[in-house]
Amino acid sequence: MSRLLHRADAPPVPVREMTVTSADGSRVHVELHGPEDAPAVVLAHGWTCNTHFWAAQIRDLAADHRVVVYDQRGHGRSPDAGPGGYSTQALADDLEAVLRATLAPGRKAVLAGHSMGGMTLMAAAGRDTVREHGAAVLLCSTGSARLTAESLVLPLRAGALRTRMTAAVLGARAPLGPVTAVSRAVLKYATMGRGSAPERVDTCARIVHACPRKARVAWGHVLAELDLEADVRELRLPTAVIAGTEDRLTPPVHARAIEAALPHSLGLTELTGMGHMTPVEAPEVVTAKLRELVDLYVTVDGAAEAVSKEEVA
Repeated sequence: MSRLLHRADAPPVPVREMTVTSADGSRVHVELHGPEDAPAVVLAHGWTCNTHFWAAQIRDLAADHRVVVYDQRGHGRSPDAGPGGYSTQALADDLEAVLRATLAPGRKAVLAGHSMGGMTLMAAAGRDTVREHGAAVLLCSTGSARLTAESLVLPLRAGALRTRMTAAVLGARAPLGPVTAVSRAVLKYATMGRGSAPERVDTCARIVHACPRKARVAWGHVLAELDLEADVRELRLPTAVIAGTEDRLTPPVHARAIEAALPHSLGLTELTGMGHMTPVEAPEVVTAKLRELVDLYVTVDGAAEAVSKEEVA
């Protein structure tokens, strides 16, 4: 099966597709949806996912927003990493490249990240490009440190053994293989709430199983050693946090710690019964929060003005 989902499951056809070059020469696939002069939203997906993960948000927001989505290096249509390899520094570099390529100087956008996408925003918090273009931030189902120690995927007592085994799972080289009833059940247990609809489980399974093994393993090692606690304190943009109460990969303890450390927190929303895949499990809630942040922090006049300056340049 190709890396793309079946056409019926795919998000709307983008207005424009482009490839941007990151600091180390890595190429990053970017899609732009919606009117160019509308308020902008930039979406960063998580580990083992791709742009299709944001399909529900794209379908809703693209009617009246400029929606920018991109494949993290090694995922989707972004090829293997360049010399910079796989690191939180690389995540920040790639985000900066996307922002520079898709937003005119001074143009503001709401920046949202799920899981590793949220880690991307935390890693880039101190970057000038993020401060220039970020109006507000939404962090969905993410953590800043101690991912292996706090993970609840393995039904073991907390401690050194569970931590080591969780790290081994994150870095496992075994191929995921085709999507089957068994693999869907495993993915649902590990990443989604017990009440998740079968079609949403299937969507996530197809996305995750399409991730190239090399990127999955490489990023798994990065996540096992993650420490972005200092970076959270540099995220000075207004920031909202969303977490699922049944998230086993990044349990709510992470969201609570992040929310407490943020310089400008807009609060934490805990979604009862939801797992790790909140943009897919609770798309209406995530999309509504994005719209709320745009309404509060991004103006249509500002977006139009920025586009006009881009055209003149």
